[in-house]
Amino acid sequence: MGKGQVGRWQKLIVWWLGMELALPFFSLINCSPLHGRALEDSIQDFLPANGVQLLQQKQQVVMNNGIVSLTLTNPGGLVTDIRYQGSDNLLETQNGEDNRGYWDVTWNKPGENDNMDKLLGTSYKVIVQNIDQIEISFISTWDVKVGNAKAPLNVDKRFVMLRDSPGFYTYTVLERLKGWPAFDIQEGRIVFKLQENKFHFMAMSDQRQRIMPMPRDRETGRVLDYQEAVLLTNPTNPTLKGEVDDKYLFSCDNKDNKIHGWISINDPVPIGFWMITPSNEFRTGGPLKQDLTSHVGSGATMLSMFISTHYAGEDLALKFQSDEYWKKVFGPVHVYFNSDVRAKQRPSVLWNDAKQRMLKETTSWPYNFPLSKDFLKSNQRGAVSGQLLVHDWFINKKPLAGASAYVGLAPPGAARSWQTESKGYQFWTQADPMGNFVINNVVPGTYSLFAWVPGTIGDYKHASDITIKPGSNIKLRNVLFEPPRVGPTLWEIGIADRTAAEFFIPDPSPSIKIHQYKNTGEKFRQYGLWARYKDLYPNNDLVYTIGRSDYRKDWFFAHVTRNVGTGVFESPTWQIKFDLENVNKGATYTLQVALASANVAELQVRFNDPNLVVPDFRTGQIGRDNAIARHGIHGLYYLYNIGITGSRLVDGSNTIFLTQARSAGPFREIMYDYLRFEGPSPTSQIASNIGA
Repeated sequence: MGKGQVGRWQKLIVWWLGMELALPFFSLINCSPLHGRALEDSIQDFLPANGVQLLQQKQQVVMNNGIVSLTLTNPGGLVTDIRYQGSDNLLETQNGEDNRGYWDVTWNKPGENDNMDKLLGTSYKVIVQNIDQIEISFISTWDVKVGNAKAPLNVDKRFVMLRDSPGFYTYTVLERLKGWPAFDIQEGRIVFKLQENKFHFMAMSDQRQRIMPMPRDRETGRVLDYQEAVLLTNPTNPTLKGEVDDKYLFSCDNKDNKIHGWISINDPVPIGFWMITPSNEFRTGGPLKQDLTSHVGSGATMLSMFISTHYAGEDLALKFQSDEYWKKVFGPVHVYFNSDVRAKQRPSVLWNDAKQRMLKETTSWPYNFPLSKDFLKSNQRGAVSGQLLVHDWFINKKPLAGASAYVGLAPPGAARSWQTESKGYQFWTQADPMGNFVINNVVPGTYSLFAWVPGTIGDYKHASDITIKPGSNIKLRNVLFEPPRVGPTLWEIGIADRTAAEFFIPDPSPSIKIHQYKNTGEKFRQYGLWARYKDLYPNNDLVYTIGRSDYRKDWFFAHVTRNVGTGVFESPTWQIKFDLENVNKGATYTLQVALASANVAELQVRFNDPNLVVPDFRTGQIGRDNAIARHGIHGLYYLYNIGITGSRLVDGSNTIFLTQARSAGPFREIMYDYLRFEGPSPTSQIASNIGA
């Protein structure tokens, strides 16, 4: 090779290492290639400007389309290197190659400790390779000889790169066979850990965007009530001093968790690194399930969560019996990159572009390019449509449109079972103002149709299950929801929206700096709000008077314990005071209680006598969603219909006593969604009058 020429092997080194690392390497081995722009121009004849190329070596494979290059271990399928438009490696190079980009599951056999399995392949296969598309597969087949070293799963882990696409796609097919050991999966996800010295700005919504701390800021900070929450005492960026960093501050509902990511705002030309999840069909728990997004870990961390018990507890773990067969496709998700010099002053430039890309990906679902036979294309799926009507006789004599209702298909089960369903697929949509809904691209199978309506308590389940076949287009009739109601409303507290967001949410302790966002409507995403109840009610508990109190100011958002010192907590009893006239002593009155969250809690209800040894109603221990500690405003939804005979009520002043009876720690809590007190049913009132 003469002076002034660049050989193929040197081009490869530049491609892999980047200019800054490649040139010193050339100098070290006494090689004299071209320099600077001339060298970059020279290697363009190798890089695939108009197509996709695959470089295969014994221990790694590289996919490159001239915009993005992706390096993976062979045959494991770990992502070790990602480059965009000639950048250096965007992943955290201080981490080992097994801690940069990977799929994993957290699993355990019944009664045993958790294990993490990074789903490493044991063989590698090229599915397709041409100038328009590369799809590669990393496969592992479970064998009883591996014991607890790997989850009892067959794994087919795929990566796809398309021509002219500023990113790549990845998905995984998991399978367990009958006769394999019983085990549980607690968590399943894909993780990328980005360069901590490059990516400092995080965005997950139009409002929730901010400069983030560095991983070392967490190391120098003070751990608070649990290890994820760290008070920043000496951060690299002084403006963050006094804030709390906690990955759970950046959670969101599945229905809203479509895009999030990071921007390298200090680069000459900032780069955006984005996770786009175009469908929720493969996630567990339905549209209201909350989960993690991006946060600070060992590097700027970016996730797509598919399985977890976050904000729900063990009810959402996948629990397999030995005689059970299971197979499911997770993804594809899209990892997208963009860049713009204007983002140095306005990071929103890259965020807005990424949102447009997200819309393109979601409207393209299901994708037509994945080649696994287990990922079904649009023509292999079906659809369901209809109109949901709601008939609450107290509101209107005739049914009304189920405006903005959430309507979904999930594996067969009882009403509300979808919120703890984890093994199958779910397909949800939101109805229009007339209650019309269309659920497209449903994987063939048998489903129950579920719905819930904002502003209305309870859950709808269609009378019969629905079988979807390829190409089917089912139009449903008589989709009528009659929400729970016994009698007329005498009073109500809150809004029936499955959250506690409408209630009073305090500022955090003055010792903690508030996270500053604009108009998020999510004041609850602050650390330590559970402890503020004691500050507001140091001696006496909450008393709410119907007709005088305002739930927006007078109803604390969470029924928590009170810390009385030396690690001792007590169970507060709240009171609802209300007046009644002409009580029908022989009839039954009803208290409807909808809960937005419960964590190792027990609700006890007593009417007019706080000292009843046996309460008029008790839930028993419920919930493990830990929403209060994880800065959530809801977890799993509960609804209780509590009847009380009129003989226990009086004309004049009455009091309902609500006790959260479990007090072993600061995070035992109930969040109320909505409470409604109803008079006797019209039929019982008529019967009583006849009897009189």
